[in-house]
Amino acid sequence: MTGMTSSVTFRVSPYLVLNSQFRPRCRVRARSSGGGDSTVSSSPELVVSNGASSVEEREKIGPLTGGNGYAVSKIEVVEEKKMVEKEAKCSTALEGLEVLWDDAYGSKSVKDYLDYSRDMIRPDGGPPRWFCPVECGQPLNSSPVLLFLPGLDGTGLGLILHHKALGRAFEVQCLHIPVYDRTPFEDLVKFVEKTVKAEYASSPHKPIYLVGDSFGGCLALAVAARNPTIDLVVLLANPATSFGRSQLQPLLPLLEAMPDGLHFTVPYLLSFVMGDPVKMAMVNIDNILLPREALKQLSVNLTSLLPRLSGLADIIPKETLLWKLKLLKSAASYANSRLYAVNAEVLLLASGKDSMLPSRDEAQRLMNSLKNCRVRYFKDNGHTLLLEDGINLLTVIKGTNTYRRTRRHDYVLDFLPPSMSEYKVAFNQVVGLFRYASSSVLFSTLDDGKIVRGLSGVPSEGPVLLVGYHMLMGLELHSLVEEFLREKNIIVRGIAHLEMFSGKVENLSTEFGLTDWMKVMGALPATGSNLFKLFQTKSHVLLYPGGTREAFHYKGEEYKLFWPDQPEFVRMAARFGATIVPFGTVGEDDMTEGG
Repeated sequence: MTGMTSSVTFRVSPYLVLNSQFRPRCRVRARSSGGGDSTVSSSPELVVSNGASSVEEREKIGPLTGGNGYAVSKIEVVEEKKMVEKEAKCSTALEGLEVLWDDAYGSKSVKDYLDYSRDMIRPDGGPPRWFCPVECGQPLNSSPVLLFLPGLDGTGLGLILHHKALGRAFEVQCLHIPVYDRTPFEDLVKFVEKTVKAEYASSPHKPIYLVGDSFGGCLALAVAARNPTIDLVVLLANPATSFGRSQLQPLLPLLEAMPDGLHFTVPYLLSFVMGDPVKMAMVNIDNILLPREALKQLSVNLTSLLPRLSGLADIIPKETLLWKLKLLKSAASYANSRLYAVNAEVLLLASGKDSMLPSRDEAQRLMNSLKNCRVRYFKDNGHTLLLEDGINLLTVIKGTNTYRRTRRHDYVLDFLPPSMSEYKVAFNQVVGLFRYASSSVLFSTLDDGKIVRGLSGVPSEGPVLLVGYHMLMGLELHSLVEEFLREKNIIVRGIAHLEMFSGKVENLSTEFGLTDWMKVMGALPATGSNLFKLFQTKSHVLLYPGGTREAFHYKGEEYKLFWPDQPEFVRMAARFGATIVPFGTVGEDDMTEGG
């Protein structure tokens, strides 16, 4: 096979060639909802700040309500804001993420959640409070705030698998509701609302993210309904708004009648109702392991996980479980009665194997009830979606174009480069079969005209415009994007058809699939403003002038161009002095021919 003269040439082969001795290291920064000397834990392995102001004078303005007797001081809030701003100026903020950065996904698992929770649940008599996990680190410049609202457990550790990744893109704060706290739902709503309003007053042009897990989903929707003019982005993971149809409803009278001596059995039952233990145990298993090695690691993980489940009896003791179930009932009722008032952008993550709530049916109902709601369906996951394998929350946010730092999403300025874990999943699992079937080889031309294997003939410094023609279904672009990442550590921003970003084809059954992964890997809509910004930021841009018509060509149209007579991209490329690199692809169309 021979290709056309080009700077980059593809060749695609047509052939398929709980241990009591364990002492976890859980490090968090905490801010109390009120005055006093309350802390998250007395453990020496916790780095805790109780939110004390640099000004000793405080003004008590009444209790938080709910019987805890703590309050937020107006002076304390103002002084704390000043202190935070001063610290921000003194610290070195991140300007951007490197391509294939380490997001640490897979380094934590549900075992860590259970171990760290033992430190967090020690009773201190304190009220609900916010804390920031130290492992979240320093976020990027102008990062929005993300407030995590926990599920039934109330620990605030439900994002433990995602702390480092989210900590680069957001200022993460997690809500901790102590085990023996009995704050009513409406007062929890007001507490979260105070924080939302304070953040909005501080940065009115940035969105505020509310991540609600189960019970936290009701809390997030309630806050959004009460604040329709604030720019909120609400992420819901199996929200408990469907509690009225939950399998937990019949548990209330049984739990009330259950002797205290039998309560130790409840955590084991709940653990299998709330999530899939196998999915939880698979989080830190590398997807490229051989089946035998993967099964061996899974066995080890399950063996160490199951004994720790007894810790759920401490996280949710009998009295607390009864209180939380009643709290869930009032939360669902409160949120459902106010759905009409929610103006926020909502992304709902629904599980197909949720044994605790009818999450799939609820996703349909909320999608129809809310004004701006999209759904991503995870058919093989259970209720505790954020603690299970295969769900990287930041990846989902990026792939659905939900990440933004201003009122509108900017496809260039808000883009976060793929991490190493995303690279592995995308090219080993998502397009893995085609990758091995095609056995693609890339060649480029040096300045002296010599053709060499690889991309050494393509400039590493942008702006660079790669212009080529589509083979059948455009499958060649996966090999091109991967090779630039692997060999040159460069992300190629592909210009794609506008329909890919319209959301018109999304529905209840839309899974996080190939289209979303293309966005994670840099695809963006084909508009003049986007191309202008890409050249302005010295990016490597991938353009197919023939578009979808060329990708879905008919029989007999192999290697035929469908380019416009006057391609406007040439003028813009010349304006920025971009290097135009034409390329051709050989072999992909031949794979479909018999004989």
